[in-house]
Amino acid sequence: MSRESPVVRPFRPGDRPAVRCICHQAGYMGDPADWYWRHAESFADVWTGYYTDREPESLFVVERAGEVAGFLAGCVDTHRAPSPKHTLVRALLRYGLFLRPGTAGFLWRGVRDTLVQGGAPSGELDDPRWPSHLHVNLAAAARGRGAGAALMAAWLDRLRALGSPGCHVSTLAENTRAVRFFERMGFRRPAPPILAPGLRSPTGGRHHLQFMVRDL
Repeated sequence: MSRESPVVRPFRPGDRPAVRCICHQAGYMGDPADWYWRHAESFADVWTGYYTDREPESLFVVERAGEVAGFLAGCVDTHRAPSPKHTLVRALLRYGLFLRPGTAGFLWRGVRDTLVQGGAPSGELDDPRWPSHLHVNLAAAARGRGAGAALMAAWLDRLRALGSPGCHVSTLAENTRAVRFFERMGFRRPAPPILAPGLRSPTGGRHHLQFMVRDL
């Protein structure tokens, strides 16, 4: 890949397969998610289905050599989107994920963690100061070349044009690369991280959900 500026453009319907593939291939802190969630179709349904199918006007992609190499999936008003819990339950029922090898272990551990913790975080921040939210994923070849910043600029321009007062994002506190990126983009941490039920590192360490917010 050459050093020319990243090509960022609005999502097109034909981009949907590439967006779904990148979502799974970069779904664990930029690495493939298949070691804990092997079923790529359900993973993409949970994390990209709403954005590609119901709010595609808030989705931007970055191209590398004419191919989609990353995306930013946004939602202007979080209340318009189904909650992460809702999309997860739909996927569980549709694909039988509690019984499927490659997802069952993660999901049953999540149930146990939730019971021990006395509840699970929602996955989205419900605060009128930051009603919009986003998810961003880049293929490995597109990183370190300004693609993430270019996607973020396009998204923030859209939010300003629509009058959104602010945006939030959730990431893993252990994903220090993502935390640093969002801080460079003007996001801050409004509260300490909280335990993420079910999710572990490949070596068994606990993970924590970190909300970050940006005023517009």
